[in-house]
Amino acid sequence: MENEGARTDRLDVLLEQFDQAREMAEVRLTGLGDEEYLWEPVAGCWSVRRRDEAATPRAYGPGGWLLDKGAPDIPANEYAEVSRQAAGGMPVTKIADDWSVSVERVEQVLAHTGEPEPDRTPVTTIAWRLGHLHSCFAGQWEWTFGARRQDPKLLVDFTPSAALALQRFWDLIDRWRDSVASLTDEQLDTVGFSQYPYGSDPGDPFVAVLAGANLEFIHHMVEIALLRDLRRAGFGTPQLTG
Repeated sequence: MENEGARTDRLDVLLEQFDQAREMAEVRLTGLGDEEYLWEPVAGCWSVRRRDEAATPRAYGPGGWLLDKGAPDIPANEYAEVSRQAAGGMPVTKIADDWSVSVERVEQVLAHTGEPEPDRTPVTTIAWRLGHLHSCFAGQWEWTFGARRQDPKLLVDFTPSAALALQRFWDLIDRWRDSVASLTDEQLDTVGFSQYPYGSDPGDPFVAVLAGANLEFIHHMVEIALLRDLRRAGFGTPQLTG
């Protein structure tokens, strides 16, 4: 018997997934304060920092606060994606340009066999995770539904205020969701409907880009929720014994 309540249209499915993820994220972010937002659970974290205090080589942002960003590389968890891009016909030079690495580095990844070494990526703060997610969605909106002119790295004015960061982020997410909801099947199937310059968007049908954006939203919100749980549980705080 057919389930009359099931939503099977592919755009509806992706929107429903996004809406449910957003609903859970808003609940998990309730009460986020500035101290928790900027909390660094271990030494060497990436975060949002004053322009004159940023130490990472590619920290970016248009204002007085920057988002940490390190030297370009292809992380081990993206080796499979690079292999898929190459197998799909993407030139090695284009892959290298997308990742801001040398052609030799891409060739090294493609030649890798066996299990890749675990990534040694920095621990990041809630501020960093939210700022990174905001930057990605702002860039994708600009280069899909906007004028496709502005540098994605200059679209988000990062802030040390948790309340202001969340307000700006949810406003952007509302705009993204409204724009996505208006798409036609033809637009979903259009390769290059998004021209976001950092990644494979220009070579992908937009339905694949949209699925990837949902994944990005979900996995970063899960990380933020875990950071809140760890702080609440006293991670990094000496435990009293009695």
